[in-house]
Amino acid sequence: MYSLLLAIIYIAFVSLGLPDSLVGAGWPVMHQDLGVPIASAGIITMIIAGGTILSSLASERLTRRFGVGVVTAVSVALTAAALAGFSFSGAFWMLCLWAIPYGLGAGAVDAALNNYVAVHYAARHMNWLHACWGLGASISPFIMSFALTAGAGWSSAYITVAVLQAVLTVALLFSIPLWRKVNPLVPAHHHEAEDEAPGKGAAHVPLAQALRIRGVWLILTAFFAYCALESTVILWASTYLVTDRGVDAATAAAFASLFLLGITAGRFLAGFVADRIGDRWMIRGGFLAVGLGVLLLGLPVQTTALPLIGLVITGLGCAPIYPAIIHSTPTSFGRRNSQAIIGVQMAAAYTGSTLAPPLFGVLSAWSGMWILPLFLAVLMLLGLLMSERLSRLVPQS
Repeated sequence: MYSLLLAIIYIAFVSLGLPDSLVGAGWPVMHQDLGVPIASAGIITMIIAGGTILSSLASERLTRRFGVGVVTAVSVALTAAALAGFSFSGAFWMLCLWAIPYGLGAGAVDAALNNYVAVHYAARHMNWLHACWGLGASISPFIMSFALTAGAGWSSAYITVAVLQAVLTVALLFSIPLWRKVNPLVPAHHHEAEDEAPGKGAAHVPLAQALRIRGVWLILTAFFAYCALESTVILWASTYLVTDRGVDAATAAAFASLFLLGITAGRFLAGFVADRIGDRWMIRGGFLAVGLGVLLLGLPVQTTALPLIGLVITGLGCAPIYPAIIHSTPTSFGRRNSQAIIGVQMAAAYTGSTLAPPLFGVLSAWSGMWILPLFLAVLMLLGLLMSERLSRLVPQS
């Protein structure tokens, strides 16, 4: 049963990534069919982000009331229904409507699954599971590309992913008893007798109480900074390489995709050493590697090789940070509090991912695209300093 549940969780993480790239991959065609400006994609993503933040904050109460298995199954069902709704939408307002359950489903399942894995599984699984998210996010653009190339239209890509999500929903519904019966091996640093694991029926930890726990604001700031950095690179790196470093558009696009592939591959590799190195060193080493990558990205030298190498190193450095922050949460703040804190962490992550790219867009319009490495360096230093302060404030055993 343990192996079966673990397999289902891995598939669920692939499923988490599948919808995330669909809007961006299909929007060049979608906005024409719907008769809206290309910038309208920002409205869709803002609605999705808003729903995700709300459901992340509510995930602790929902998980304690209904259990991880039920929350996961219902959340995936919500995203499946929303994706099916996208496929049948013939007007922009319909996309906006379906974006609401899309975001609500994504946030709840993200927080619930991340906490379950952080509490019950070793660090290597957290890294490999987040690599599976990257795999899912990489697959969906190919689904959209195939649908458009075959002449089936963007709606067929959405219905394809919706069907995949629906199949996973059925599997999750049948797996609900496993979440209650399976008792995975808990890492030795989690003391069950002293700090009960969160689960169905356990005492609720109010948001205000979670935010008052020592060190929580430090990790929230670090998480916000990391996700802001990652999303800014994803959106703006290719433009920076072309406008300020003289890289041709095709090469810039290829290396921008290598940033995401670097994150995915880096998480697979990190899984082999995470248990030996520990979460704190994975976070520290990740931020330092990002710093090296950003330095190479911004060095004022007459060569295109260094910024391209810097972008790849930045992706590899980003790889272990997100999984390690999540996995360290039960150890730093207690298993009883971890679901509430991880829910707030997800909200901080989505807030950073939503606000940072447009903020950089405004700044670059005023000063020029050359400030990208400086912007990234500030976020890197903020994340590193906050995580180091937490290491001194809340030592891990």
